[in-house]
Amino acid sequence: MNLLYSLRRAGRYFGDRIACYREHDTLTYAHLIARAYQGAAALRKLGVNKGDRVAVLMLNSPEYVELFYSCLIAEAVIVPINTRWSVADVAFAINDSSCAALVVDDRFLPNVREIRQLAPCLQAVLFTGIDAAPSATVRYEDALTAADRDAYLWGEAEAEDLAGLFYTSGTTGGPKGVMLTHRNILANTLNMLAGQSMEPDRVWLHVAPLFHLADNSMLHVATFCGRANAFLAQFEPEATLRAIEKYRVTDTVLVPAMLNAVINCQAIDRYDVSSLRHLFYGASPTPLTLLERARQRFNLRFRQGYGMTECSPVLTLLEPEDHVFEEAADDFARIKSVGRPAIGVELRVVDSQDRDMPPGEAGEIVARGDVVMKGYWNRPEITAEALRGGWMHTGDIGVLDERGYLHLRDRKKDMIKPGGENVYSPEVEATIVSHPAVLEAAVIGVPDPKWMEGIRAIVVVREGMALREEELIEFCRARMAHFKCPGSVMFTNALPKGGTGKVQKTELRAQFGN
Repeated sequence: MNLLYSLRRAGRYFGDRIACYREHDTLTYAHLIARAYQGAAALRKLGVNKGDRVAVLMLNSPEYVELFYSCLIAEAVIVPINTRWSVADVAFAINDSSCAALVVDDRFLPNVREIRQLAPCLQAVLFTGIDAAPSATVRYEDALTAADRDAYLWGEAEAEDLAGLFYTSGTTGGPKGVMLTHRNILANTLNMLAGQSMEPDRVWLHVAPLFHLADNSMLHVATFCGRANAFLAQFEPEATLRAIEKYRVTDTVLVPAMLNAVINCQAIDRYDVSSLRHLFYGASPTPLTLLERARQRFNLRFRQGYGMTECSPVLTLLEPEDHVFEEAADDFARIKSVGRPAIGVELRVVDSQDRDMPPGEAGEIVARGDVVMKGYWNRPEITAEALRGGWMHTGDIGVLDERGYLHLRDRKKDMIKPGGENVYSPEVEATIVSHPAVLEAAVIGVPDPKWMEGIRAIVVVREGMALREEELIEFCRARMAHFKCPGSVMFTNALPKGGTGKVQKTELRAQFGN
């Protein structure tokens, strides 16, 4: 079994249904499959063979979907590139994975010359724009037209063959390429479908970037069920609302920062968003106050996923029936958790010696199952450390309650220890953003002469409102133990975020940590 099973299934049962909304027309699943095979033939004609890597540096689009399946058909390995990276970072990933080809859209075409200079391993560059191809590049549509799918014998990938290399941002030694196999991604797809309705009459809006598995994984769910895909090239709050209305979107994924921006969009009442019924969220801790506001504004069923790229990505699911807001006052309320392990996932919370922690006590989250990566590309030492004992060591701190629900506390590296006490930043941040004047906030550890490490809040204030440092600290002190409260507050216009909407605390530490 490999990932093409989903595509074959869609072709057999849903060939005449809409697969993708394009700018001026639609693409059926039959048409998508035909173009995917033409794309595979084009890759072969350009010299891409089985096992070769193909980098994709593009904003969300139907062509991204085609290319993903073209790589699978050609038994190549897709390498989705973070669109927020610098040219140097892009070149690093291409060189690290020895990509044979690169595909770009109009947005990134101006960077191709510099990328090629920095990444001599590239044999070919395709671009998906409508203009004539610049020198040393090939226009995507021309390549499809010139390709002959019948000129090649198409094999079948094995379950353990690589399907994609997904690069995670690295703090040392550059980004790491996560090797995900057909088995990994297919297992995640089936996990996401378990217990869910599989009706095809739903429309998925790709708002989060397709280079990231938070959204990319939903592509395979949509294909499996024969659902339509709509695309936003990149996130913008009002454009999201407009797309929901235009395509009658039923499902999407929004990370907390995106959901916050949509809820606070001044134009929200101008759009009919009544079609939206299912919201998947995750990628970072979500304040309960934000979910409550979303519940009041939209008629939604919520579903949360916790995981990481190395796990394809979902490890746990908090199902719609677990979103019981009336339980929120309980310390271990389901609504405060990230759910239970997905089907096929085993999960433990362990101490520094990998010994199980009792329910209610914090430790590192470790997991195993078919969703766990094959390893890091060309990083055997780091792979061995991460997968020691046959368990993926996530680096996240969590607690399992008596019912098996996982309560996420923090990243190991983000945990703050004033006076030796463990303080989990999401708890502090959730309290801060409950202040009516706060739009978003993050906390970091800073040197403290008395406690060795202190807590600093970095805050964005809502437009038209004012907030003083002393006022916010007192607000927190009335709601939390004093050792958990920020000792200092700094204000900024925006928090730095990565391509998935996660706050980049490394940047915050560099800017506000002294």
